[in-house]
Amino acid sequence: MRRFLSCLLLLLMCAAPTFAEEETPIHRHGSCTGKVALSFDDGPHPTYTAQILDILKEYGVKSTFFVVGENAREHPDLVRRIAEEGHEVGNHTDSHAFLRDLSLAAMCKEVTAASDTIEEITGRRPVLFRPPGGSYSDAKIRVLSDMGYVSVLWSKDTRDWTRPSVQSIVDAALTDLKGGDIILFHDFNGPQSPTPDALRRIIGEIKNQGFEIVPVSEVLGV
Repeated sequence: MRRFLSCLLLLLMCAAPTFAEEETPIHRHGSCTGKVALSFDDGPHPTYTAQILDILKEYGVKSTFFVVGENAREHPDLVRRIAEEGHEVGNHTDSHAFLRDLSLAAMCKEVTAASDTIEEITGRRPVLFRPPGGSYSDAKIRVLSDMGYVSVLWSKDTRDWTRPSVQSIVDAALTDLKGGDIILFHDFNGPQSPTPDALRRIIGEIKNQGFEIVPVSEVLGV
């Protein structure tokens, strides 16, 4: 409650922002030439998150999971495992709410609730934030920045949530791969998710191309 009230106070202070010439503080890729990041949205999922964590552990890769607060409360053991195995846990709102559909106060409630849940489970409050669906407004991202969040999008979208073929996901991730890329996957997916099978092939090929796979914060240098 204290953090939520602090957020509301910040919103009042930002009620009439004057940001005409400022760049919106949201990141789509990093500047590291030899590193790329894998990121997973919407989880945790009781089946696919565990499978993905097993694959990442097998290959010795650290990644970033942008979790939804409601799902985290339902599967706290998986969120705890993500953190304990050295991966980053980011905020993806409490109910997968699109920022453009929310008032500033509702956004504050969504983000604060998710962060409170993550901190309660892992002992660490998240810094990274990803807007669900890539939906945001400049003003809301600036408010989140003032709240201390680093907002992150992606440079390569596998569209795995549509459950395409494994090859389609592999191609989307690897075509014209460059240092600093942030690749978007989803660990909370529908039946028969192709993501785990695609991930095995993607990790191997990224390493074959000479890139190091690191968490999002490292590829951004934050």
